[in-house]
Amino acid sequence: MIELGGNITLKGFKELGYAELVVVKKVVGSYARKFADKGQMNTLSLTLKLIHHTAEDSSKYEVKGMVDLNGKIINTEVVDFNLFMCLDDVLKKLEVQIFKS
Repeated sequence: MIELGGNITLKGFKELGYAELVVVKKVVGSYARKFADKGQMNTLSLTLKLIHHTAEDSSKYEVKGMVDLNGKIINTEVVDFNLFMCLDDVLKKLEVQIFKS
């Protein structure tokens, strides 16, 4: 598990390469700032899981996201072949749900 600041956790991301991890941290940090601006964000947790991993180019990524915003828990998940699109989609879904409430 990787912790960013005190309230962001990334699970399953340690297997990524250094360059991929840098991009993940920047994307997550950008969204976390937006979420915190909306209200008191207690925690943001993202979990990465490789599914249908037969070859390096044919892996699917599953990213689950959970944010605790003032005690309100919001969950979402996305499966995609592209890690960064998957991550961005999960965070966008969380953002839509946060700003709806």
